[in-house]
Amino acid sequence: MAHLTTNPEDKERFLCIYPSYVNSKKTLAEGRRIPVEKAVENPSCAEIRDVLTAAGLNVLVENKMYSREWNRDVQFRGRVRVQIKLQDGSLCQEKFSSRKDVMFYVAEMIPKLKSRTQKSGGAEAGAQPGEGGKKGKKKKK
Repeated sequence: MAHLTTNPEDKERFLCIYPSYVNSKKTLAEGRRIPVEKAVENPSCAEIRDVLTAAGLNVLVENKMYSREWNRDVQFRGRVRVQIKLQDGSLCQEKFSSRKDVMFYVAEMIPKLKSRTQKSGGAEAGAQPGEGGKKGKKKKK
């Protein structure tokens, strides 16, 4: 495998992935970029970073805000930059040839993270009914 770099000028060529791109709770207008059935519920930058790092990609996390994100909380901050091409233009890994490949991979792998599989019983189950009720009321107007 070729050498991965993290020079500041090189990171400009890295892809940007915001959590909203793969969030099943977002609409296309709110920034989701993959089909909702393939997306994952409320992914964080840390989860995206962990999945891509485990896949052997060169990843940077930046403290940036997605322009379409209305919620300014710290948990919604962050942008992940990932290198899929080397300086000569060749791919770092064959399975990641485009931004879509990276997004689909992230959405597929995040639900398999230990932090996700352990949480599924308590906190998330409690939060969902409240969210669903609020959204239902908005749609009825």
